Amino acid sequence: MTTHVADCSVSNCSFNDHSHCNAAAITVGGAEDHASCATFIDTGMHGGLPKVLADVGACQRSECVHNEHLMCNAPEVHVGPGRDNADCLTYAHT
Repeated sequence: MTTHVADCSVSNCSFNDHSHCNAAAITVGGAEDHASCATFIDTGMHGGLPKVLADVGACQRSECVHNEHLMCNAPEVHVGPGRDNADCLTYAHT
């Protein structure tokens, strides 16, 4: 079971479709104490699937309370601007 990306407020991402992510899946990356959407792409072109289905495919932030075996087990994920252009706003350090 994967965690759904509930919304994305990063309007300059190529996978953003009216505040929703239409990538097949995102990867959460970043550095310690910080989680970013590693799937963020700012090309000026629209990409992704024809409908919104994005889930979290993998999470590299093992210190997040929602991370279990590099998978996200949060009820849903929110992506938005933060330290980087696109951050996982659901991230919470253990």
